[in-house]
Amino acid sequence: MTRKCLMNKTMNPTPKFAVRHRNRCMLCGRPRAYYRKFQICRICLRKLASEGSIPGIHKASW
Repeated sequence: MTRKCLMNKTMNPTPKFAVRHRNRCMLCGRPRAYYRKFQICRICLRKLASEGSIPGIHKASW
C-alpha cells in the first residue's frame, strides 16, 4: 500500500503550497516573460509569430 502512495505522490508533483506554483512555457519551460493567453514565453511567441504558426499574429514592420 505504501509503495502505491509513493508512486502516486511522485507521478503528480503538486507544490506543497499554492503560492509556489510557477507558470512555465509549454515549449521550452522558461519561467519568466510568460504570456498566459498563449501559455508560452516571449521568445517562443516571437519565433512562432515570425513563422506564421499563430493565427492572427504577425510581426510588425513599417
